[in-house]
Amino acid sequence: MPAPALKTEDDPDRYGSALLAGARTGAKAARTRARVQAALCSLLDEIPTGDLKVADIARRAGSAHGTFYTYFPDTRAALAETLTGFVGFLQARMREASRAGQTPADRSHQTTAAYLRLFEANKGLMRCLVTRMEAFPEASAAFERLNAEWTGTVVAAWEKRGDTPRDELTRRAHALGGMVDQYLITLHFGSDPLVREISQDRAALTRTLTHIWERGMGG
Repeated sequence: MPAPALKTEDDPDRYGSALLAGARTGAKAARTRARVQAALCSLLDEIPTGDLKVADIARRAGSAHGTFYTYFPDTRAALAETLTGFVGFLQARMREASRAGQTPADRSHQTTAAYLRLFEANKGLMRCLVTRMEAFPEASAAFERLNAEWTGTVVAAWEKRGDTPRDELTRRAHALGGMVDQYLITLHFGSDPLVREISQDRAALTRTLTHIWERGMGG
């Protein structure tokens, strides 16, 4: 059975922590809703979506069983809203990382590092998104919009760095994004011990994936 305690560490990369921080000065109802969603995020790191139960979410949130139904009709609705909100969180954090870079190469490094941190800090939520769960079309659509926007951002940046046709840059960006996602899926959800062993150094992994982006987009 999942542990009942909800970890409330202040980790800016964790969506659950961001929810709690955002509701900290709000009304009691907002704080309770945030705890319910943060509890759901926490449970997804431990169990598949099919095993989510209202009783476990309430226990993890430290609230009464009936409190859940004050905010959501069922676990599917709670998960759909949480996933959609998480996509917005990802979008904001990636934009923030991109703005932090001083040069094109630095922006590439910063965004790659941010994506690796966000993926690892929110593995349960990311599993739902990257596996394109048909039961949550709202979240899938939001994630597709995020990918489309990010691809457009990458392509626009590389158009300024050379004369490669836009269609070619778009194909490269889509292919590279899929490669990175597949690598992280294998690392976090697969059973290959070699991938885990060679990926323990996150700084080195960031350099490798940044190198792949730079070489792949630059041709």
